Amino acid sequence: MDEKGSRSIIPKPGGVFHELATRLKLIARLMADRRVNPLVKLLPVGALAYWLIPDLAPGPIDDALLMWLGGYMFVELCPPDIVREHLHALTSVIDGEWREVPPVDAPRIDPPDKA
Repeated sequence: MDEKGSRSIIPKPGGVFHELATRLKLIARLMADRRVNPLVKLLPVGALAYWLIPDLAPGPIDDALLMWLGGYMFVELCPPDIVREHLHALTSVIDGEWREVPPVDAPRIDPPDKA
């Protein structure tokens, strides 16, 4: 099954804001990557400039649409292997439990047994 055919209608954990944060981090990482064509990097810069500069059409809808379109087209026009590499780095997190590690020269104190 191809990538587009494997999409699920069940939302991923984290919701819309998590996806938005991941997308913004991906765009920031791709903007900093030297392997991405500098001309392609003009898309999000142009969308941001359009958002900052007052325009003739009042209202936030056109600004939001152009910001989304600029970010979407930027990610689509970047080389797919570079996008996959950065997306994998952003989404592969190992769940774990936090614990304090004593300094090397301190005596080791074992936690009590859980009965």
